Amino acid sequence: MPVFINPPNVPKPSSNYSQGVIVSAGARRLILSGQVGVGADGVLREGIEAQAEQVFDNIFALLKAADMELKDLVKIVTYCVRPEEIPIIREVRARRLGGHAPASTFLIVPALANPGFLIEIEGEAVREG
Repeated sequence: MPVFINPPNVPKPSSNYSQGVIVSAGARRLILSGQVGVGADGVLREGIEAQAEQVFDNIFALLKAADMELKDLVKIVTYCVRPEEIPIIREVRARRLGGHAPASTFLIVPALANPGFLIEIEGEAVREG
């Protein structure tokens, strides 16, 4: 099982994430492509909150398809085009992760692949055994 660490000699996380994750070499690994606010129906959700919710729906669907669970998610990278929307994204992330704190990087970027995309999250999951 991955071990999430926040040692006392590095900065305390500014929100709900871990500074590092220890994973055994024999684990099964899932690399998640960047997920955007488009559902399986092909429709782009309107607004940052709806897009963030859809991103997590997509991530959870990928985990399930790989026979993995939320606890197996060890790393996420969030790309956002509007810095003023960070609090909304953090609120959705905290609610959807329910206390789970994978390693995390958050980037503000000028644009994503489609001008309508407001957020994109890529990640990595690991299941040992």
